[in-house]
Amino acid sequence: MQERVQLIKAMLLCALLLCTLTGCNKAPALHKFSGAAQGTTYSLTYWSDKKVEQAQFEAAIAGELQRLDKLMSNYRDDSVIEQFNHNQSTAPVEVGTEIVQLIRIAKQISAATAGCYDPTIKPLFTLWGFRGEQLTIPDAAQLTELSPQLGISRVDVVNSTTLQKQHPKLSIDLSSIAQGYSVQRLTEVAEQFGVDNYLIEIGGELQTRGSKPDGSNWRVAIERPLPGTQQLQKIVQVKQTAPLAIMTSGTYRHYYDNEGKRYSHIIDARGKAPVTHQTVSVTLIHNDLTEADAWSTALLCLGSEQGSKVAEQFNLAVLFIDQTNNGLTELDSTALQQHVGIMLVDAKMKQ
Repeated sequence: MQERVQLIKAMLLCALLLCTLTGCNKAPALHKFSGAAQGTTYSLTYWSDKKVEQAQFEAAIAGELQRLDKLMSNYRDDSVIEQFNHNQSTAPVEVGTEIVQLIRIAKQISAATAGCYDPTIKPLFTLWGFRGEQLTIPDAAQLTELSPQLGISRVDVVNSTTLQKQHPKLSIDLSSIAQGYSVQRLTEVAEQFGVDNYLIEIGGELQTRGSKPDGSNWRVAIERPLPGTQQLQKIVQVKQTAPLAIMTSGTYRHYYDNEGKRYSHIIDARGKAPVTHQTVSVTLIHNDLTEADAWSTALLCLGSEQGSKVAEQFNLAVLFIDQTNNGLTELDSTALQQHVGIMLVDAKMKQ
């Protein structure tokens, strides 16, 4: 009996020593780094049970962001998309496969929203004063003059790398879709480094995969869509480990008030004017980052009344938040109600 006790003690001592040497029961560390990109910020929160060369990983992320900026930025004259915009010709222009793919997606979503969403409305932002600091309300003649150079249907996809304008002054603003695509590219870089548990975001547009080191869910906050506040409206608890895109678009950060009327920076291409509905925030849960980015803007353009019908038609998981005289009201789509990969809870509830 005594020999058996001694044997058990010896086994326990060996197990304790093994745990000490191998880090038994010690969860991997959660790493995070961030920076500035695309006129906003980006951050990566991740962990891996494999060795990740942090410096190389960060450099690869920064390099990819620089590459995307040179390709799709509407704020630098030497970007591929701005060279396309400045080329006042109707001849075919080589822009590469990535931009062509974004245009294909934009065309599909524009058609699905009856033209409300349209990335060729860049001149309207300038005309209405959203590129500056003061609202300028254009007259009917100014809008009529711009009409021939507006419309994604006036951009032809020649082949997988080439676009062609139907009007020489037509221009494309990729900001409503390129950021989602950029997050997608960063997730691909992360996975190349063996990172498959992460939360990666640019400007609040994000994707999750896996879980936290302790096995708990990723949690994502949805901001309360009121100007001048920093409160939370909802918490998205991500239950699934497969990649999941979460996108939120809002009208409450960039707007002008004029003579008792609010002018949002979201412009309805059909009327060539800022939207006037009461929807102030749209959150979309999706499995494709690029589509999710475009859809969140498109549904915000439509507003909850029209947008909820489109969400049902395309089985989109969407939360609309409207601002009324009675406060904020929420409307969630059927697909959101039935989504098994998330749990949506009020931010004020104890978690």
